[in-house]
Amino acid sequence: MGFIRILAPRFISDRMINIIGTYECKADAKGRVMLPTALKKQLRHVIKDGFVIKRSVFNTCLEIHPMSEWNVVMDQVNKLNRFLKKNNDFIRSYMSGLKIVELDSSGRVLIPKDLFLFANIDKEIVLSSSVNMIEVWDKKRYEEAVSDTLKSFGDLAEEVMGNQPKQSQDAIS
Repeated sequence: MGFIRILAPRFISDRMINIIGTYECKADAKGRVMLPTALKKQLRHVIKDGFVIKRSVFNTCLEIHPMSEWNVVMDQVNKLNRFLKKNNDFIRSYMSGLKIVELDSSGRVLIPKDLFLFANIDKEIVLSSSVNMIEVWDKKRYEEAVSDTLKSFGDLAEEVMGNQPKQSQDAIS
């Protein structure tokens, strides 16, 4: 006798996160930042799972990763050979200072003091989407970084995206 196997759709865990937008916010005296409504709407399916906040590798800013996206990163890190010193050094540095954070009942996220100091954040903050994570910048430093990058953005775009294969005939650049 045969059987029928029913597969439940896995909407939440297989959903790709593509965060859009740049938002200016203020941090209160305790380091709490209210997430803008537009950002909360984009993250509504993952808010309950929490987030990881960490230092950026390349910039003096912070990164907020939805837990589902962080788990993908951890899968990659867990594949590193721990018998190689450079891998252990990388893991230690990459993981240093990271914290798990959640939104409070008012929709705020608390940026831990040590991370607040690392990113040289004053009171004015920019939350900038970075595909599947959010960068947290001091507003002045963000504007400086964007200004510096825009000076040669055409060359950068050509170098990074110029060799990408077209997905279809209808691709528009």
